[in-house]
Amino acid sequence: MKKAIKFAILLAVLFGWEIVVPINQTEAAQILIHMKTSLAEDDAQICAVPNVAWAMRKAGHQVKILVDASAVTSVTNGFGWFNRMLFRSDSTALDRATLPERERQSLSKQMEVTLEEVPHNYGEYFQFLKKRGVEIYGNQTMMLLYNIDLSQVDSSVSPLSLKEMVELFSSANQIVVY
Repeated sequence: MKKAIKFAILLAVLFGWEIVVPINQTEAAQILIHMKTSLAEDDAQICAVPNVAWAMRKAGHQVKILVDASAVTSVTNGFGWFNRMLFRSDSTALDRATLPERERQSLSKQMEVTLEEVPHNYGEYFQFLKKRGVEIYGNQTMMLLYNIDLSQVDSSVSPLSLKEMVELFSSANQIVVY
């Protein structure tokens, strides 16, 4: 028995501990981005969310976005930045918020993609992220409080009950709040 232990230690020293005790240093973090502020209240916060989500996803992490509080109005058709009379009811505030060209150019460079691959508005951006594996959820209770018909919520967002939100929060390794 002692010889076996000594031999295992010798192998570990000669070939590195990873052979004896595998260490997974590249495991992806489970990151939840909690998006709480509507575009109408503070466009800087909500517009930072997709940039951070893309960077985290590109780094190999599992990313989920929870659209909560007043931000639920920004992902709902007919709600948004200005009153309903100025915009069609088939678009969200994020659909109407254009990414500035300088931001698109910066993202193209930082994410190492062509400019043509970078979305033109934030509604497209959420669809873009979803296609890249980012999961996007919305607080169904907040939607109810804002009198939002769930059929009017953008297709990139899946409404969650409070119980499902508890599971979402408890499963995250890290929570980033905007």
